[in-house]
Amino acid sequence: MKVLVACEYSGVVREAFSKEGHNVLSADFNPSYDNNINHYIGDCFDLIDIFHFDLMIAHPPCTYLCSSGMHWTKRGFRDYKLTQDALFFVWELMQAPIELIAIENPIGIISSKIRKPDQIIQPYEFGENSSKKTCLWLKGLPLLKSTEYVEPRIVVDGFKKPRLRWGNQCDSGQNKLTPSPDRWKVRSVTYSGIAKAMALQWGTIR
Repeated sequence: MKVLVACEYSGVVREAFSKEGHNVLSADFNPSYDNNINHYIGDCFDLIDIFHFDLMIAHPPCTYLCSSGMHWTKRGFRDYKLTQDALFFVWELMQAPIELIAIENPIGIISSKIRKPDQIIQPYEFGENSSKKTCLWLKGLPLLKSTEYVEPRIVVDGFKKPRLRWGNQCDSGQNKLTPSPDRWKVRSVTYSGIAKAMALQWGTIR
């Protein structure tokens, strides 16, 4: 298959499909981590307008779309036009002339402003010791099937019900990553277990 991985600089999804023998290009305004020649630095629509892709996996930036980001927008610390522009970009991706499309994003405003996701997945359903709700908007693709469930640890205290926590979470449920300039980059990288499932399950559609 000819596959486009839009808005990805980590190369995780690109390489998962490449290992299965597909012809894959990734695109992002950031350089790829591995300086791979199959990565385009620029607008993904530059490639969409040239190549006839069979499948696109898109990871539009979630800064102005996710629930945590909207907290700042609603309080007036961010211009709402940034969210409108981000939503329009998602809509453009959904309308791209590609037969098979998957758009990935955290819980956020896409669900209420465009449409609800077809599926919500967790990394711990795909062999990863992590929790992070991830929405998938699909076109022409089946729901992604869980591959391996990772058991959580159970946090118990004297005042609340037992809580389930995975390796990336502290006992209160917050992500363990400390604040840093690159924190958003680390959190945006697709888990390899999910990328592998996408390649194995969606790479055999045609």
